[in-house]
Amino acid sequence: MANNESLVALNGTQISYIGHDCKEIPEFLGETYGQFARRLDLSFNQLRSLAGLKMFTELEELIVDNNLLGNDLQLPRLPNLHTLTLNKNHLTDIEALLEHLADVTPSLEYLSLLGNEACPNQLVSPDKDEDDYQRYRYFVLYKLPQLKFLDTRKVTKREVMEAQERGAFMKVVKPKPEASLNEAGSESHPLPYSPLPQGSRDPMTHKGAFAKCRYIYYGKHSEGNRFIRNDQL
Repeated sequence: MANNESLVALNGTQISYIGHDCKEIPEFLGETYGQFARRLDLSFNQLRSLAGLKMFTELEELIVDNNLLGNDLQLPRLPNLHTLTLNKNHLTDIEALLEHLADVTPSLEYLSLLGNEACPNQLVSPDKDEDDYQRYRYFVLYKLPQLKFLDTRKVTKREVMEAQERGAFMKVVKPKPEASLNEAGSESHPLPYSPLPQGSRDPMTHKGAFAKCRYIYYGKHSEGNRFIRNDQL
C-alpha cells in the first residue's frame, strides 16, 4: 500500500491519481482518502468502471478524462458533486447518460463531454457543424436545466429558454454499430434494396402477389415485335 500511496498527488482535499493504467478505482484510494476528498482526478487511466466512487461520499469535483468509460457507466449517488468532466471517453448514448446524471448528481453545474461520440463536436466529428453542436446543447440543458457550464461554454439564459421550449426535440441520435445483432444474437445484414414488399424479398418466405392491372399493353409499337414471326405467336 505504501508504494501505491506514493503514486498519489495530495493537496489538501484534492486527490490526483493520473496515468497509472488502472482499469478500476483502486480500493486503497477510497479507504485512505474517500471520507475527506473534495476533488478527485483520475485522468489518463484505463477505467471502465467508477464503482469505487461509493467511498467518496463528500466529492464535489470529479475529473475522469481520457479513460475507457462507456454507456454502461454507473455512478453512486454524489449529492455534493458540482463538477464532472468525462472528456475523451467512449460515451455514445447521451440520453441514458443525462438521465443517470439527473438522478445521482442533483447539484451538478459543470459538465464536459468533449471527445465523445455523444458530443457532436467538430474536433472529433468532422461531419458535424455548429448547428449539430447547438442542438446537442439544447438537449443536454433540457435534461439538466441547472447546468451553468457545458463543455467549454457558459450556459446562457437564451439557451435555457430554448432548451425548455425545444430541447425535447433535439435528441442526438446514438451512432449505430457497424454490425448489429438481432434478437437471436446473430448478425443481421440489411437486404439489398428492392421495390418489392418486405414479405416478398426473402426467397425462403416468398409468396406470390396477385392483383388486377390497371393498364393493358398491346405491344403494337414495341421494337421487339420487329423480330417475331407470325408462326411464333
